[in-house]
Amino acid sequence: MKITVFGATGRTGQQVVRQALDAGHQVAAVVRDPARLPVSHSALEVVTVADVTDPAALRPALAGREAVVSALGPRARKDAGIASAATRSILRAMELSDVRRLVVLSAVPVGPIPEGESFLNRAVAVPLMRRILSTMYADLAVMEHEVRHGSAEWTIVRPPRLTQKPFTGTYRRSIGGNVPGGHSISYPDLAHAMLAVLDDPATIKQAVGVAN
Repeated sequence: MKITVFGATGRTGQQVVRQALDAGHQVAAVVRDPARLPVSHSALEVVTVADVTDPAALRPALAGREAVVSALGPRARKDAGIASAATRSILRAMELSDVRRLVVLSAVPVGPIPEGESFLNRAVAVPLMRRILSTMYADLAVMEHEVRHGSAEWTIVRPPRLTQKPFTGTYRRSIGGNVPGGHSISYPDLAHAMLAVLDDPATIKQAVGVAN
């Protein structure tokens, strides 16, 4: 496929770019600073965009593409708002460029607590995370709302805590909800999961929980 990756210089985004290239996809990586993307490949096009909230600025990165994978998200509380604002812009640029398929990155606390979850997670851990990082998760919730009400063929991927562990290719996923007892997933496995849903019709217009 011809894929555009947003958030390409982040830990998840870099993994998405590398794995997409290894899988034979053609990748347009949207970055603010090209020096922060240490990847070189004949099938890679690096597109520098200063403002990802400007749909017009994003259109060159979407020309001739078949799908968008967004690993954009707030890295700290001060970044809250970027996920929803950027995704709103991406959705508009996709409409203008006639690109339909979209995979976006969210987080477990934005979704419902699954049945069968432990009492500790249900009553303590998840509510505590939602409270401590409330502005970041509120931003992701708005982003999910924008995606659900847009015209794209979307999939929302919700991981739990992200780790630096190596790639395994072995993880659980739950279409339409979060993974019970799913405490963490590595960046490489998350990237693999995001690429795997691209051509999976069962995940279109669904939130998908993933966890090791």
